Amino acid sequence: MYTGPAHIGTLRVASSFKNVHAIMHAPLGDDYFNVMRSMLERERNFTPVTASIVDRHVLAQGSQEKVVDNITRKDQELTPDLIVLTPTCTSSILQEDLHNFVERAQMDCQGDILLADVNHYRVNELQAGDRTLEQIVRFYLQKSQKKGELPQEKTPNPSVNIIGISTLGFHNQHDCKELKKLMGDLGIQINLVIPEGASVHELKNLPQAWFNLIPYREIGLMTANYLEAEFGIPYVDITPMGVVNTANCINRIQQVINRLGGNVDYQEFIEEQTLYISQAAWFSRSIDCQNLTGKKAVVFGDNTHAAAMTKILAREMGIHVVWAGTYCKHDSEWFREQVSNYCDEIIVTDDHTEIGNAIARVEPSAIFGTQMERHVGKRLNIPCGVIAAPVHIQDFPVGYKPFMGYEGTNQLVDLVYNSFTLGMEDHLLEIFGGHDTKEVITKGISATSDLNWTKDGLAELNKIPGFVRGKVKRNTEKFARERGLKEINLEVLYAAKETVGV
Repeated sequence: MYTGPAHIGTLRVASSFKNVHAIMHAPLGDDYFNVMRSMLERERNFTPVTASIVDRHVLAQGSQEKVVDNITRKDQELTPDLIVLTPTCTSSILQEDLHNFVERAQMDCQGDILLADVNHYRVNELQAGDRTLEQIVRFYLQKSQKKGELPQEKTPNPSVNIIGISTLGFHNQHDCKELKKLMGDLGIQINLVIPEGASVHELKNLPQAWFNLIPYREIGLMTANYLEAEFGIPYVDITPMGVVNTANCINRIQQVINRLGGNVDYQEFIEEQTLYISQAAWFSRSIDCQNLTGKKAVVFGDNTHAAAMTKILAREMGIHVVWAGTYCKHDSEWFREQVSNYCDEIIVTDDHTEIGNAIARVEPSAIFGTQMERHVGKRLNIPCGVIAAPVHIQDFPVGYKPFMGYEGTNQLVDLVYNSFTLGMEDHLLEIFGGHDTKEVITKGISATSDLNWTKDGLAELNKIPGFVRGKVKRNTEKFARERGLKEINLEVLYAAKETVGV
């Protein structure tokens, strides 16, 4: 799956806030979030998520008492500001009145209790995270309004809320540092960053900001729309990835600030950063980048990263994007609008086998996708640069690696350049016995392949230079299938070569 179930999105948002605890109403097996977060984010502290396990005893007696007891116990032990209760898609089958559980628990708790208002059958992790963040923001702003505690004035100087930075987000922590630095360079005060590291008691200060910045469409857009509708706070949702998009984002910020009474001009800053801080503009004119011009690539990921990467490859580096795709089917119209002028074909699907076959069909020089596409690339002997979740431990580097802002452009240039097969690399690997001489050859992208390579066929295949070996292998297998052959030996390989010129 490209996105997890809804409760993962809710838990990502809840556990990103400070002093917020989440209780997951779930059967054993759905409680893997703690392990995943602790491992990937390398968390030193206890992950603030507790599972209220549904077992046969609970099914026989009903969940209410157990859930209420768990909520009140955590309230007493940890004194959190907020406890978020979420079912999983499995426990939702019980169709229990969780609203009633929350009301019961609230009577005995000091902190606030919220039930995640998410349809666990209809939405995925990203949609649920977006909805949960908006729900928490709405709850605390309405609560502050009733108490008359909402600040009435904007900050004296231009300020911004950065919305959507969350735990388990793809390079979110690094992007956040770069965005804070970028805002500081522009003379813009950081009002709040939510949800990561924020207290729910700080949410009443959100309306003080001049504008909101939404770096990721997947989590934060619902909150931005709510804040604009209720408090008139404009938002900027241009993702600052790549030289052009970063400049476009800053220009939009300039327009917003000046429209609100400010007087800023960021053109000199954009020019200086583009020429001297970012290496991307220089690299695009270098001989190294010219060697990549016209090479074929495919792009796949969430809307934010796939759209941005498609534009960077096509308009900034001269690389031919054969197709670009997203698994965010709920927001596919925006994606189509963004990339339609920069690629030959658009694919919208959450079926990873369809994407694997689409990659095999066009045989690109490089893939830019998720960890799932990296695995596909290994099977097809096509290099892959990972640009979006689903994530792996290597997508949480200890060193500083933002994808956004002007430092992000340098990271992306390196990622693109190093993702393509470079010069004599494959020949050197052949000479020095590198990884391309390994014996194991996969049977193709489809798991249902029934073809086997004999030892002599495999030995001959391994003599072929690595940069064309994958193509030869696939064409030979296609030749064998068309003739109903179950095994590929030396004779079949030669026959295929004579017939189709593999």
